[in-house]
Amino acid sequence: MNRIIEVNRHFITFGIPFCLFGILILLMKSTLLNANDALSLGISIDLLIVVPLVYFLLIRKTEIPKTTVIPVMVIGLIIGTYFLPQESQIYLTLFKTWGLPVIEVSVLTFVAIKVGSAIRKYKTLKSSTPDFFIALKDTCYEILPKKLVLPFATEVAVFYYGFVDWKTRELNKNEFSYHKNSGTPALMGAIIFMIVIETFVLHMLIERWSINVAWILSILSAYTAVQFLGFAKSLARRPISLNNKSLTLRYGIMNEAEIHYSEIDTVTLSKKDLEKDKLTKRLSPLGELEGHNVIIKLKRENTLTGLYGIKKKFKVIGFHIDEPNDFKEKIENVLQ
Repeated sequence: MNRIIEVNRHFITFGIPFCLFGILILLMKSTLLNANDALSLGISIDLLIVVPLVYFLLIRKTEIPKTTVIPVMVIGLIIGTYFLPQESQIYLTLFKTWGLPVIEVSVLTFVAIKVGSAIRKYKTLKSSTPDFFIALKDTCYEILPKKLVLPFATEVAVFYYGFVDWKTRELNKNEFSYHKNSGTPALMGAIIFMIVIETFVLHMLIERWSINVAWILSILSAYTAVQFLGFAKSLARRPISLNNKSLTLRYGIMNEAEIHYSEIDTVTLSKKDLEKDKLTKRLSPLGELEGHNVIIKLKRENTLTGLYGIKKKFKVIGFHIDEPNDFKEKIENVLQ
């Protein structure tokens, strides 16, 4: 019964705005619009203000983020650009030139303020170390639909760790690094170098055929290199940690899992190959390219959250840690 009510509520919430958009489309395709500046202005206001306002009134008492009004406004802008005659788009053009940039800057400023506030909040907790990625995700959950949070947060974090965060991360007593004695940073550095070389060579070759295609491929390759740079630098900024009630496994921003101590069955220091089954995973997304020296077996299934929110189930997980003996000693003390 609750499920039916929820479906009906969503149907009303999203159905009414799109019905209004449909009515406006019919008006834009009618002959009434010809050389009628007042009607063009009215339709533009409806697309950019009235329909988003109706949507806002429908969601204001729900858990849907209020910032989803902006995508509705953008949809109205796209509909107007596509269906309004070119000579009637003067008001839409003004909005694109002045209104949209202001909205974009306002949203980015709001996100930055909220993230900064979240980080300051973490700093006030003696048992918690500020983590930009966690603060960013918490902020995005307040302003974005849940399905968009992890993809958006991942993209922002890539640039943050790649170009903004250059400070050395000091480890606390309950934290453990995993990048110092592994070959992962060197491997990612080699991958970035190969991408740069291949991009240059391919650009020179494809440029003879099409300059536009050459630049598009070069931009995509450069973005890939930036992603690997962000991934590599995030390894040192997001250590594995032992918390009050749980173990937090992290592999930069690429993989993470939260394991309650009560769920842990055994902790073994071992480099032997892991069994190949659906519930045995590696913390590193590089798979067998990176070895492991710790294997944790759980009493029940847990979830490994990867890039862009991709989730995998596991009961056994292997990973590398720089101080395995110290890690095992501390976690066994916690378990006892």
